[in-house]
Amino acid sequence: MSTPSPPSWPHCGHGADPATDPVGCPGIHIPGHTACLAHLTDTDRTAYLTGLAPGASIDHRGTPFTQDLLEALLNALRDPTTNTPHIGNARFDGARFCGTAEFGEAWFSGDAWFGRAQFSRTAGFGGARFSGDAWFVGARFADTAGFIEARFSGDAWFGGARFSGDAWFGGARFSGDAWFGGARFAGDAWFGEARFASTAGFGGARFSGDAGFGGAQFSGTAEFGEARFSGTARFGGARFSGTAWFDGVQFAGNAGFGGARFEGVPVLGPLVCAGQVMLSGAVFVLPVTLEIAAGEVVCEQTRWESTATVRVRYATVDLGHAVLTAPTAIVAHPTPFTYGSSTVSEVLLAGPGPWSRPPERVRVASVQGVDAAHLVLTDTDLTDCLFSGAFHLDQIRLEGRTTFTDAPTGWHRRGMRPAHFTRRQVLAEEHHWRAHTAGPGSHGWRPGPHSTDPARTPDPADVAALYRLLRKAFEDGKNEPGAADFYYGECEMGVAPLEGRDELGICQVDRAQRADLPASAAGRRVRRKQDQRYGRRK
Repeated sequence: MSTPSPPSWPHCGHGADPATDPVGCPGIHIPGHTACLAHLTDTDRTAYLTGLAPGASIDHRGTPFTQDLLEALLNALRDPTTNTPHIGNARFDGARFCGTAEFGEAWFSGDAWFGRAQFSRTAGFGGARFSGDAWFVGARFADTAGFIEARFSGDAWFGGARFSGDAWFGGARFSGDAWFGGARFAGDAWFGEARFASTAGFGGARFSGDAGFGGAQFSGTAEFGEARFSGTARFGGARFSGTAWFDGVQFAGNAGFGGARFEGVPVLGPLVCAGQVMLSGAVFVLPVTLEIAAGEVVCEQTRWESTATVRVRYATVDLGHAVLTAPTAIVAHPTPFTYGSSTVSEVLLAGPGPWSRPPERVRVASVQGVDAAHLVLTDTDLTDCLFSGAFHLDQIRLEGRTTFTDAPTGWHRRGMRPAHFTRRQVLAEEHHWRAHTAGPGSHGWRPGPHSTDPARTPDPADVAALYRLLRKAFEDGKNEPGAADFYYGECEMGVAPLEGRDELGICQVDRAQRADLPASAAGRRVRRKQDQRYGRRK
């Protein structure tokens, strides 16, 4: 066991023992005495407190405070006009607060030093005002720490602080820099509606509980690089006017940025999230690059006001009703992200779990309601993607390895005649419609998310229109095999309303469709598929 070192100031030494505690009480001497405030005689303590006035500077470094002793000190500094304590420069470095430490509504008109202070019970600074710098570096909060609506006019330093209970900073105002780098939050940490006028530094911080920054405003740089969030992280409605650094951040739970506004952010990430990254309703003002490895990325009604590149690993991406005003690319990133000389760890996603899949297999769940003229999908899995309701779908760009679902193969009965389903790429909407209307002998079609509601299941005319538009996109991209499958899908959906009715109607529609097919390679592929399906001989 190491021997404690004496403090740098003249200290009380009360209770020192050469064998077990050679330092004793580390509290600083009260001027004119050889003991700290806690170990003065009652007469000397009363005389000291009586001599204080509101606005006085105090120095109680290393001093142990009971709840009663702290109340007596603050009462001696209480301003009768406001009925709140008014302290000039305050030195509480290394002080120990054994009971509740209530500094609520106190005014620190000078600098406030609480570095390495220890709070064994609740620490209450709600509504406190710090006119100078506030130092809580390395402080230990064993219970709840309350800074709700506190005002920091200078810099606020909480680097390396330890919060064992919940930490409440809701509505706090930081006019200078706010530094929480390396802080540890064992409970929940709430910064909802807080205002950061300058740098907000949370780099390397650890949040073991939930973390709430909902509605917070970051006017300067927001630095969260390499922070770790073990619970849910909420940034919903937050506003980032300056740069926001989330490089190397790890979210073990969900990360919510719904309704957040990114006004000065050119890069978001790379970050890793074991759950869902919620960007619904978020607004990106500048050209931006997002780099996200996550289980799910939800961008419903997200608004990109300039160009955007969204590089993704592992995730299923939902773009439903997103607003794209400039070219926006969703790209499956083939290798782990890097920042600086570091590679982002993907341990949170690599093991078994609901999102287990190859990291480069990025699924797109929906582009419904999107203006696809601005959309580029690269190396994406569109097996379950919903296209209905998208605009300018014929102008979408599908690049790289694009995967659609397949039709079930084999012989099936179609009305009175057998039909052979050959392998072809189909849309999820066709699966959903056929599963909804499937009769005996029809199998292999997957139901949709609204399979029990016919009004929300696209009908054949809707699906045929989707095939027609996407077929044109394939043609413009010189993808003839894809165009052929979607020609065929368009034809199938044209026949679909007659299935189960008279054979003559089916044959008439089939002949009309074959007559309309172009003499291209894609057209020839469609004819071959139709011949295979209906058992025609050359």
